[in-house]
Amino acid sequence: MGMPTVYTTAHVLSSVISTAKKSGKVGFVPTMGALHHGHLSLVNKALEENVLVVVSIFVNPTQFNNASDLSNYPRTLTTDLELLSVFDNVIVYAPGVDDIYPKNDFFEPVDLDGLDTRLEGEFRPGHFQGVVHVVRNLFNIVQPHRAYFGEKDFQQLAVIRRMVKRLNFPIEIVSCPTHRSENGLALSSRNMRLTEQGLEDALLISQTLNYMKNLGHDSTPSKVMELGTAYFSKGNLSLEYLEIVDAESLMLLTNQWSAHSVCCIAAYCEDVRLIDNLAL
Repeated sequence: MGMPTVYTTAHVLSSVISTAKKSGKVGFVPTMGALHHGHLSLVNKALEENVLVVVSIFVNPTQFNNASDLSNYPRTLTTDLELLSVFDNVIVYAPGVDDIYPKNDFFEPVDLDGLDTRLEGEFRPGHFQGVVHVVRNLFNIVQPHRAYFGEKDFQQLAVIRRMVKRLNFPIEIVSCPTHRSENGLALSSRNMRLTEQGLEDALLISQTLNYMKNLGHDSTPSKVMELGTAYFSKGNLSLEYLEIVDAESLMLLTNQWSAHSVCCIAAYCEDVRLIDNLAL
C-alpha cells in the first residue's frame, strides 16, 4: 500500500483503465474531495466487487448555484490521498476544469421526469443538470462497469439512475447506506466547516428524522410533517424544507403513504447547508 497514483488527464487515465479491464471489472467512486469515512465505505464496497477502483476528485462548478458556496467548499487533496493510501488497487483522477469540460463539449439538458425540480431542485435551480453534465462526462471518460453513490444524497441518486436510463449507459449504479457518526450525524464534507457547537446543534437534523420515523404510519404524512417541523423548531437551526415523498417519483405525500416513503430535509447550521433523509 502507499499513496494512490494520481492522474490529471483523461487520455492517460483511459489507457490505465483499458489495461485493468483485461483482468476484471472497474468500479468508480465520483467525489468532490474533502473525503470522510462515508466516502471510504464506498471505496471499500467498490473494492469488494472490482479489480480496480477509480476515485475522482473534482469540485464541479456547474452544480453550485451559489458562488460563495463554491469558493468555501473544502479542498483537501493531500489529506484525501492520505486517507486513500490504506487501499490497494485504487487510483485517483483529479482533473482540471478543461479536462472535464473541453471546448468541444456539448451538453443538452436531460429529461429527468421532474426529479430535478423537486426538493433540492426547487431551492437550487440548475443544480441537477450540473450534476448530470459532470457525471455524464466522467462516465464517458472512466467508462466503469459499476459506479458507487451514497444514499445521503438521495435525490442525486434518483437523478443519476434516471440519467443512466435516459442516456443508455451500460453502468450498474450501486447505492450504499448513509454513513453516520456515533451520535447520528450524517457524514458530509460540509461538516468540516462547522464548529464543535455547530456539530452538536446539527444533530437536530437526524433527531428530527428519527422522531418522525417513530411516529409510524398511524397519522397521515401531512400530520407527521407538521409534528416533525414543530419538533425541529425547538432547536436553533434554520429549516429550508422537510418533506415526506415517494422514494421513486419524489412527489410530496400528503394524505396517503406510498410503498416506499422517505423524509428529506435541508437545513442551515452556522450558515452551512446540510441535507439528510430517512426511509419512514
